[in-house]
Formats: sequence, C-alpha cells, structure tokens
Amino acid sequence: MIADAHVDVLIVGAGSAGSVLAERLSADPSCRVTVVEAGPAPSDPRVAQQIDNGLRLPIGAASSVVRHYITTLTDAPPRRSQITRGAVVGGSGAVNGGYFCRGLPADFDGWRIPGWAWRDVLPHFRAIETDVDFRGPLHGADGPIKVRRVRDFDGCTASFVAATRDAGFPWVEDLSGLDTDSPAAGVGAVPLNIDSGTRTGPGGAFLQPALERGNVELLSDTRVSAIRITGGRATAVECAGPAGRHTVTADRIVLCAGAIGSAQLLMVSGIGPSDRLRELGIRVRADLPVGASTSDHPEWVIPVGWTPTHDLPPLEAVLLTESGIEIRPYTTGFAAMVHGPGHDPADRPHIGVALMRPRSRGRVTLASADPLVPPVIEHRYDSEPADVADLAAGAELAYEIARGIVESDEPSWSTSQHLAGTTPMGNDDDPRAVLDEQCRVRGIDGLWVVDGSVMPALTSRGPHATIAMIGHRAAEFIAG
Repeated sequence: MIADAHVDVLIVGAGSAGSVLAERLSADPSCRVTVVEAGPAPSDPRVAQQIDNGLRLPIGAASSVVRHYITTLTDAPPRRSQITRGAVVGGSGAVNGGYFCRGLPADFDGWRIPGWAWRDVLPHFRAIETDVDFRGPLHGADGPIKVRRVRDFDGCTASFVAATRDAGFPWVEDLSGLDTDSPAAGVGAVPLNIDSGTRTGPGGAFLQPALERGNVELLSDTRVSAIRITGGRATAVECAGPAGRHTVTADRIVLCAGAIGSAQLLMVSGIGPSDRLRELGIRVRADLPVGASTSDHPEWVIPVGWTPTHDLPPLEAVLLTESGIEIRPYTTGFAAMVHGPGHDPADRPHIGVALMRPRSRGRVTLASADPLVPPVIEHRYDSEPADVADLAAGAELAYEIARGIVESDEPSWSTSQHLAGTTPMGNDDDPRAVLDEQCRVRGIDGLWVVDGSVMPALTSRGPHATIAMIGHRAAEFIAG
C-alpha cells in the first residue's frame, strides 16, 4: 500500500489521446498531471523490442503489449472474432500498422457539434504533425509526429495501384490534404507515422518527452478499477499496481482508456444504462447510454495471389470510392505481419474491402460488475442490409481490380478494429449523447472522456490521426 496522492489532472490511459493530452496540459508548470496506464512503461525491456519495428504488428498471443477481446461480428449467423487493443504507453497507436490519415472535412462538419467542425479541428491536426512530404496551410511543419508516404511502390502495392489506374480511378496526391471542396474518391499513398522503419506514435512523440518535466508522473502497470463519485462529482480513482492498492484524488479526471476501457470503467462506476447496472448490483450514478451505439469499419477480406512484399509497412496505398468503400492491398499475409516472413507458408497477401461510413451500430455491455471481466462486445455488422450490399459491391470491384489472381470466390467477414463511439459527444437534444460538446460526462462534474469513444460517427478514414487530434483539441477544454 502506498500513500494516497492528489493531483490537478488524472489521466486514465496513456494511449494516443492520453499521451497528447498529458503533454499539452503539463506544458503549464503549475498543473500537476498523473497518467495511470495498465500496460508496461517504455523502460520495460520487453517493450522496445516489440513496438519499435513499425513493419511488424506485435499483437500475437505471446505479446505483452496488447489485450485481446472476443466480439461477435454478425448475428445471422453468429461470427465470433478476436479484436486487439494496445496495452502499453502509446496504446493501440504503438502496435498498429502506421496508418495516420486524417478524417475527411465532411466527417467533422457532419457531426454538427459546436467546436468540432473542420475549421475547428484543422489547427490541431496541423499541430500534432510534421508532414515530410507536403507543406502549406493544410499541413503541420513542426509537430512531434513525422508523417510520410511511400513513393516508390513495389510488389503487390505497385500491381494494385496500376490496376486501379487502368480501371479509371484518379490518383490522389495527398490523402491528408483534402479540404472541404476536395473530391475524396481515388487511389493514393497512405500517410504513415513510420520514420525509418520505426513507429513515431503519440506515446513516444508526446508523452515520453513530457515525462522529463517535474509536474508529470506515470504510474505504469497500474489498473484503475473504479471512479469514486461523491455528491455528483468524480473525485478519485481506485488503483492496483506494483505498490499495491491505492487511491489517487484529483480536481479533474479524464478517461483515455479507449473505446472499450473507458466505457467499461464508466459502467462499473455506476455511469451507464441504469437497467443493466441495477441487474449487476451497481449503484447508478448517472443513467446514460454508454456503449449503446458503437461503430466500427466492417471489412471483408479476399486472399490474392500477389507475391508478398516483406519489410514494408502492412498498407502503403488505398483506394476510396465515392460510395465510401476503402479497398486495401495489404503487402503480406496476416501471419507475416505479426510474426515475420516464413511463419506460415500458406499465408497469402490479401485485399481488404472496408465500409467507411457504416450505418450499423453495435453494443458494448457489462458482463459483470467485476472490472477484470471483459465486457460483451457485439459489432452487429449485418444489422443493416444496405451495409452488406455496399460491401458486396466493394468486393465485386476488388475482384475486378485483382482479376485472375484471387484465391477465394468468397470473402470472409473481418473488422478494421476501429471500434469507437461508446461514449459519444452530442448536443443537449441528442438522446445518444453521453458527453457534451467539451467531452464532459453528462450529470457528473469533474469527469471527461477523451479518446475514440467520443466520436458520434466514425471518420471516413482510419481513426488514429483523428484520435490524436481529439487529445490535442480537448486539452483546451480541460485546461479551462
């Protein structure tokens, strides 16, 4: 047991948003910030050897920097799958494939939330990056995260790009350089936060330098089990770590534990759907629709006979159609992404067909009041027939692009692992909103959520860059 402590701001989770937020708030030397992270610290010798190589995904069964969850992708028939979340400083941004493309301007304007329109978020996108390839008013030149693109394609990526151009799709010079009037359809190089083969995610680019300040503390290998709420205000969190069980009190508490972790922590602390909380014997502090309308990018996977391209990022270019389908030519098989070339000779490169503006909504619900028991996750990808029809049309296009080298007549259901929206922001009249427009939990003072949970709708591109932006944007609200 260690002595209880008090800080100005307590951040639960050192993922992409939490890392950026901690750096931003601690820039004020009078603000004492503590970050609690369930995973290991960068100083753990196991960490660097797993996360530094941006050309590998350290997400296999033996990984010590991820946590695995079971989900049901579809209802009829039930298709169960495993999803992975980073459990390390940097979160999922420390273990992913380096895709760091912004959401489209129409995504943010479509949220219709004050303070989150494209004109509001663009300065924060610029602030987090140094774009090595492009300059100008749409790009950052001195942010901590280096962004670059592969220019000379080889192997399957080169074949894919040539096939899309032959099919009449335009080349999009800069997928992160689109403004409100820019056409989004076409093929282009993926902006990557991989520098000389090494990931430069928010954990390393933002939080680690901030830890040199005297007003920032990191409690790694420490799990938060509950938020303490007194008189309608969040006042502390209960933790368990290397030094035993203890409590940290704070003036402001911010959950940055990801779409699964933040939602589960709210619910076990009494903030969530009241009927389910009462069934589990949890005292209801605020009846809110936590986990009731989640979203993710459904993906169909098609094995292809392209020659694998090793020692390159898993995804170097994508095609986005006007109907919101993103077609992804993965450079190698999944086993090679995780374990390296030669692990499974039968493993082949594949094309992913992802629906980037899905209508379907899933659920995250508590299975138990015990915070160590994983929640029930249901993607419900087949709940909207129009989504299935769009995926089928996207698969047909993918077959045309990869003509003659497809190794399966039937795509298989998968997921982009972009679960979001478990605690969405919204206006006062939005019945789905768990948070207000400044990421404050409705009905509870002193408590915010800042991560992918807050998105009321997924962006039309992978969410990593957007989640880092959310951390940068929300710092202005929490700093007051």
